[in-house]
Amino acid sequence: MSVPLPVRLRFGHAAVQHLADSIRVDLLHIKGAAVDPSLRPPEMHGTDVDVLVRPAHFAALDRAMRAHGWRLHTTFFSGSPFGHAQTYLHDVWGYIDVHRFFPGVRLRPDAAFERLWADRGVVEIAGIGCPVPSTVAQSLLLILNVARARGSNPGDLDAAWHRASPERREEIESLVADLDAHVGFAAAVGDLDEYRGERDFRLWKAVSSGGTRSEEWWGRVRAAPTWSEAVGIVVRAPLVNVDHLEYRLGRPPTRGEIVVEFVARPARAVGEAWRGVRRRGAAR
Repeated sequence: MSVPLPVRLRFGHAAVQHLADSIRVDLLHIKGAAVDPSLRPPEMHGTDVDVLVRPAHFAALDRAMRAHGWRLHTTFFSGSPFGHAQTYLHDVWGYIDVHRFFPGVRLRPDAAFERLWADRGVVEIAGIGCPVPSTVAQSLLLILNVARARGSNPGDLDAAWHRASPERREEIESLVADLDAHVGFAAAVGDLDEYRGERDFRLWKAVSSGGTRSEEWWGRVRAAPTWSEAVGIVVRAPLVNVDHLEYRLGRPPTRGEIVVEFVARPARAVGEAWRGVRRRGAAR
């Protein structure tokens, strides 16, 4: 008999926290069962476990997870345009996303984690005490996630921002300033055009409004904080995302299938760019 997904997810939270406690790694549980019920109903449990790890502790957690049955599913470079998380899969506990930072937070990852850690609370999940961000921080993370998810989960934005009291909004805006999260926050609440001069404007424009793949990649290049990181993104752009291809096929791709995908990518990019031009023309 299969274990219901909500139950498995709660035990997934508990399993990774138990492991983190055993090696003295700091984690904050985000999304899913870790979210305050005032912000998201418990039945909205998602499909995986999400944790934010203290950046200096990531390597230790990665080694421990691999030694205890978690397999790397997608890497930082193949998982999202922001390169913020790696996904692991366990035969029992399922999927877990380990975040090294949260998209939209531009403060240095170590300083940002410390800011969130300082106001943490603890929620018991499957009998294990799991550290979680403050309710104010949870509100901000949900808001930023709405922008990154191209407007999905509008209920999160409603609960975390539209229905928030004036006092709570002030607290959220104060945290936005502390974490330098202005651009991602603006993308969620509809004020992104006020930040056209910011280096990550184009990336947030692409991910929040459904831009083409080419627009997303150009946004990634513009958002890179250093020249060397920008060059690295340009070099990776033509390469096949083997993790995503495997997910699409439901099995590891053959060498021939990788070659076919490599050849097909430029044609798809041109097609997406042309559709984007036509869409913008029709909107005028």
